[in-house]
Amino acid sequence: MAAPRSNEVTLLPYWILFGYFALGAAMAPVQAFADQRPRRIYLLIGAVLMTLMIGTRFKVGGDWRSYEYMFAFVRHASLERSLQIGDPGYQFINWTVQQWNGEIWWVNLVCAAIFVWGLTRLCLNQPMPLLAVVVAVPYMIIVVAMGYTRQAAALGVLMAGLASLGRGGSVVRFAIYVAVAALFHKTAVLVLPLVIFAGKRNRLLNVIAGAALFILFFDLFLSDSTDQFVKAYVEARYSSQGAWIRVILDVVPAVLLLVRRGQFGLTDQEEKVWRYIAFTACALPLVLLTTPSSTAVDRMALYLMPLQIVVLSRAYMLFRKPRTGVVAVIGYALLIQFTWLNFAQFAKLWLPYRSNLLEDTSVRESDRNARH
Repeated sequence: MAAPRSNEVTLLPYWILFGYFALGAAMAPVQAFADQRPRRIYLLIGAVLMTLMIGTRFKVGGDWRSYEYMFAFVRHASLERSLQIGDPGYQFINWTVQQWNGEIWWVNLVCAAIFVWGLTRLCLNQPMPLLAVVVAVPYMIIVVAMGYTRQAAALGVLMAGLASLGRGGSVVRFAIYVAVAALFHKTAVLVLPLVIFAGKRNRLLNVIAGAALFILFFDLFLSDSTDQFVKAYVEARYSSQGAWIRVILDVVPAVLLLVRRGQFGLTDQEEKVWRYIAFTACALPLVLLTTPSSTAVDRMALYLMPLQIVVLSRAYMLFRKPRTGVVAVIGYALLIQFTWLNFAQFAKLWLPYRSNLLEDTSVRESDRNARH
C-alpha cells in the first residue's frame, strides 16, 4: 500500500462518475421492479457518458503501453497477420482503425461500447439498475474497463450472455456469447462450464452439450496457446498484482448469496446460474493459495465479477428498511473506490484521468509520431 495522495483533482473525474450513479440510485424507488422508466433514461445517459469516459481515455490504465504496441504493429501488417498475433476480435478492430488512419482511442471507444452494452443489459435485469451500476463503478468500470481493454470487451459480451440466461435463454445461446467474447480474450471460454447445469432441460443433456461446446471452444481458441500458458502461468510462476483483492471482492457476494439463499428475488433459473458461479468464487482463495500462478486465478476472478452486480445490488432486500440497505450498498462501493484510488499500489497508472477529448491535439499527434 502506498501513502495517500494529496492531489484530489486527479481523482475528480472518477468521483463524478460514481456520484452520478450513486445520486440516481439514492433517488430511485426501492420497490423491486417499480416503474423504472425515468431511471432507465437516467441510466442510458450515464451509459453514454461512461462509454466516452472509458473509450476516450488517454494514457490511463496499466496495460496502456502494451495496447499502443499492438496498435502500432498492425499498421504495417496484413489483416491475416494481424489476426494471427492476438485475439482476432480485438486485432480486427485495431487493423480496421489503422486502415482509416485513426488513433488508438477509436479502438478503445469501440471496446468501451461493447463493455457498456453488456453491463447495461445485465444491470437492467436487476430490480434497481442504477444501484447495480454503482456496485460496478469502483472496480469493474474504473479498474478493469479503463485498464484492460480486451478483457473488458470480453466481459461485456459475457454479461450480455448472462443477462440472456436471466431472461430464460438457453445454454447453447450463452455458448454463442462465450464464443464472441473469446474473440476478444481467449480465456473467456473458461466461463462456459459454470453454466452447463443452468438449463431448463435434462441435466445430463446439458452436461453433454456444455462439455462438447467447451472442448470445441478450447480447441478453437486455446489449444495453440497451451504451451505458452503453461510456460507463462505455471513454469514461470507469473504472479498478477491484485489477484487477492479481486478474489475477495468476488467472495463477499458469493458467501452472501449462499448463506442468504432465496432472499434476493431471483428466479429459479437465475439462482441456479449464480449459485454455481458463487461456488466457484468461494473456491478461488484455496486455488490461489495452492496454484503456482495467481494470474490464472486472476483471469477467472475477473469473469466472476458480474456476481457482485447481481448480489450486491439486491442486498438491500436483506434489510428491514430497504432504503437503509441502499445506503449501505452505496457506502460499501464508496469505500472500495476510496481505498483503491488512494492506497492501491498501481492506482498511479490511472492517475490523473486524461481524455483525448480534452488533450491538446498537437500533444497526441507528436506522441503518435514518436510511436511510428
